Parts: sequence; C-alpha cells; structure tokens
Amino acid sequence: MTTFAQGPAAIAELGEWQRAQRAQFPIITGHPDLAYLDSAATAQKPQAVLDAVQSYLTTANANAGRGTYPWANRTTALVEQTRDRVRRFLDDPAPEHSAVHFTSGTTEGLRTIARDWLPGLLTDGDEIVVPVADHRANIEPWLEIQRETARRGVHVRVLPMPYQRASGDYDHTALARLAGPRTRFVAVTHVHHVYGGDMNIHRIRQAVGPDAVICLDAAQSVGHLPVSVTELDVDFVVFSGHKALALPGTGAVWARQARGPAFTPGGWSGTPNTVGIASLAAALNWLEAAGTDRVERWTVALTARLTEGLRHLDAYEILGCRASLAADSPVQRRQGIVTFRHREISSGDLGFILFSHGLMVRSDHHCQGSAGEESESVRVSVHVYNTAEEIDRLLSVLATPG
Repeated sequence: MTTFAQGPAAIAELGEWQRAQRAQFPIITGHPDLAYLDSAATAQKPQAVLDAVQSYLTTANANAGRGTYPWANRTTALVEQTRDRVRRFLDDPAPEHSAVHFTSGTTEGLRTIARDWLPGLLTDGDEIVVPVADHRANIEPWLEIQRETARRGVHVRVLPMPYQRASGDYDHTALARLAGPRTRFVAVTHVHHVYGGDMNIHRIRQAVGPDAVICLDAAQSVGHLPVSVTELDVDFVVFSGHKALALPGTGAVWARQARGPAFTPGGWSGTPNTVGIASLAAALNWLEAAGTDRVERWTVALTARLTEGLRHLDAYEILGCRASLAADSPVQRRQGIVTFRHREISSGDLGFILFSHGLMVRSDHHCQGSAGEESESVRVSVHVYNTAEEIDRLLSVLATPG
C-alpha cells in the first residue's frame, strides 16, 4: 500500500506539473467550460498519441507480418516493439519467457484467456474463484467456460470471491479459508471500477497458495498508477488501451508463462489493429515520461478532495470504504474513482443536472456483477487532466442540485 501526502499538500506540490500535462490534451483545453469526469469509462488522448496515429497512417500504414516491403516491415517491427514496450511498462522481470497478445480491450482479453487457455488447465472437480461483485467482463467469461466444460463432461465448481461488506474490498482471510488444493484459477481486479479501491492484490497469492493461477483485470490501473508484475505475483494482466490514453479497440494480455500450459491464443491470427497498437506505444511512452507515480498521486488527491467534501453533505450516500473519506485519513485512498447516490434524487436525474452545469459523469449500474450494488449511482472518475477547481465546482453543484 502506497502512503500519500494529504490531498491539499499533493495538489500544491504537483500543481505546476499537472498544468503542463493538462495542456497536452486538445479535447480538454478546447472545451474549458466542460469538466470531463468519466475517465474510468474512457480516457482522453494527449497530443503525442494523436501525432503518433497521424504519423503512422501517413508514413507507414501497412499490414503486419504479411509483406517484405519497407512499410510492412516497419509495421511488423512496430507490433513486436510494442509487445516489448508493454513488458517494460509492466516491469516484467523475465521478458524472455512472457507473452503479450494484443486484443480489442480488456473484455476480449479476458474472454481469450477463458476460451483458448483455461480449458487446458481444468479437470473434472477443479475449482475457480470468480469476483461476482466486480465488472461483468471479469465474471461472465469464467461462467461461460464453466458451462462449456460441463457440456464436455468436465464439471468445474465456481467459488464466489468473498468480500468485506462494509468496504467492497476482497476478504483475504475468508479467501484463504475458501481456497483449497483443487482451486486452480482465481480472477481478480486491481482497482474496483465502482468503489475505487486498490483490491490489495499483493495479498491474493498468500491467500490462494503458490500453485493457483491468478488473472488480473487491470483496466482501471494500467495508465492510472504504477503496475509491476515483479511485485504482483500474478499470471495474467489484462488491460484496455482506451483507458490508458490510447485509441479504442486495442488492449493487451500479458502472460507470465510460469503456471499451467503456455498461453497461445487459438485460431488464425488475422490483421492486428496496427494503428491502435501505434497509439498504445505512444500512450505508454507518454505515461512513462509523465510518471505514473505522479499521475496516481494527483488522482488520489483529487478523489480525497471530493470525498472530504461529500462526507459533509448528508444528502449523499458514498459507496465503498467509509473510513477513508476524510482528506487526512490514514486509510488507503480511492484510486481516481468516487461513486455515490443522492438520497432523494435519482442517479439518472442527477447526471442530467450535473451535465447542465458542464460536468460529465456516469450514472447507471456501471456494468457491475450480480453481487454488486442493486441501485444505480453516480460515478466520478478523474485523470491527470482534471483539476482541483473542477472538483470544487462539482461539490458546489452537488450541495444545491435542485
């Protein structure tokens, strides 16, 4: 768990740096009256990514692995170099052994693991752990493969991930009791897309033992905070490019290749999303230059500012850990995401009210699984281009939303 300076101190320390980063996002600077507060759904793109896309499409656009002329060779090299870029960005301790497979995003990446790899791991009577209150993309593929293997006579038991009711965090103690010698596979989430909490993945390995395969949904962490597979003993990391400042339609699966069969996606490998891969390489370069540690400190400080303000507004119910609302709380902070409800105004109506004031948020069920929240809520999610003034403006409207 990272220890941060209190919200105001971090905002003061990083203010000049943040202004320089914000200035690099044309859609943000081009709409000064609007506050984009929905980065958990998709992040905006810096000029460096837009330039990389333009350069690729006007100088080297070709298919990868299917030609010997210079444009094709450059595109093939770009794809392989970006695989290595993903490995470095994830702090891969053994890049010569791992694999990187490009997908259209986290959802397809998780499905690829479920469809093409997981059946080769499982035998009759095995168990898998499914995070039933996380994003549906990290629930449904595992349930689908359970049904598919059952049709072939391989019966796999699904164990629902235990949660702490008050905070929405994983209950690692209960997980340790739940997991046994037949627990082969555990699906987890790095940062929860509703509660905003770091799910303490460093404790998962201790809970499930040395042999179980751990698959990490990093859709809300890659591009938002440092992610090191040297520190996290997981076997898969899956993320979406569009949440990490790259274009939509691209993402990656990183596979450690240490437990279970080798990860090799099945079927014929068609044309990759080469322009998306070019944008991903540029986005990872931009994030490394900006510093994902500073991105994390800034977004954590903004969400601390928001929860500090919200906790004084009795009309709102804030989802997730109640102990971490104060700006000076020693409890781990929300990672750029704060979700709440008004006690009388519907979340959908509140979303419309906020947009009438130029504040763009998400208001629905957030694709949460069946064990998640039953009622809709408003989710505010920030990135490096958001400001303390935008948070204060949001709080001002929330104080008198009528």
